Amino acid sequence: MTETAGLVPKRILVTGGTGLVGRAIEKVVADGEGRPDEEWIFVSSRDADLTNAAETKALFEQHKPTHVIHLAAMVGGLFKNIRYNLDFWRRNIHINDNVLHSAYEMGVQKVVSCLSTCIFPDKTTYPIDESMIHNGPPHSSNFGYSYAKRMIDIQNRGYFEQHGCRFTAVIPTNVFGPHDNFNIEDGHVLPGLIHKVYLAKHTGSALTVWGTGKPRRQFIYSLDLARLFLWVLREYDEVEPIILSVGEDDEVSIREAAEAIMEAMDFRGELVFDATKADGQFKKTASNAKLRHYLPSFQFTPFRQAVKETCAWFSTNYANARK
Repeated sequence: MTETAGLVPKRILVTGGTGLVGRAIEKVVADGEGRPDEEWIFVSSRDADLTNAAETKALFEQHKPTHVIHLAAMVGGLFKNIRYNLDFWRRNIHINDNVLHSAYEMGVQKVVSCLSTCIFPDKTTYPIDESMIHNGPPHSSNFGYSYAKRMIDIQNRGYFEQHGCRFTAVIPTNVFGPHDNFNIEDGHVLPGLIHKVYLAKHTGSALTVWGTGKPRRQFIYSLDLARLFLWVLREYDEVEPIILSVGEDDEVSIREAAEAIMEAMDFRGELVFDATKADGQFKKTASNAKLRHYLPSFQFTPFRQAVKETCAWFSTNYANARK
């Protein structure tokens, strides 16, 4: 890209660029949030196997990024995590180490990696904040993924202290939106429920929700998260991570989430809870006080509106959606 009005162009490489958050960033950039001095490069597992150090290095040498948003990861819902904790640990450790070290070797100015609130200790006080990440073991159901993601924070600190690298991380709460993985077995709770409601409506059957419906979660719409990612990339200068979340008062129960989806999809059948299935953590209420300190007036999309938009996208794109 040519220089614009004397600005030094940025080449921003987004790993995991075809996933939920990558697609949201791509849309937000395309819809007017991008800047003339920014060139955006979205890559996926088809472009390189990031568990392979040589392929990762080759990807970086090909694109020569000045900035990186690192989203690529092996991800899945509660039940996939329970089955494959070792795989989650090994694949994510390899991916993260290869991406961060390639970024260091290529002289990348800034890396923003994506963590998850599941990295926080299982036994803790609420709300959780950025200072509490390493205060105890994560929930046993997804310890592999959680510890692998925690290590990004450790590596960021190490690269800064030893080499002066500006590598940081964000910690979103439960993300959902268009281009999510709507797989019922292995996806996250909200897209899984959307798929279940869609099928229940089309077959005339009851909606069965796994668990009691009582656990509570903060959900963030992928397009809101994308806008916040751009702010972090451009403005946030701390190495310490930052939680990106709606407020504590916006936490909803799984039952309330299911009811919002039923309303959005005009499903009027029976709602049943299968209490023989695991609930996972009851709550992981996160504080967004640090975010609000920086961005006191940021407007989040109301939960029911975001659910309605996501349901509409899924219904329209059912044939091609990940499921």
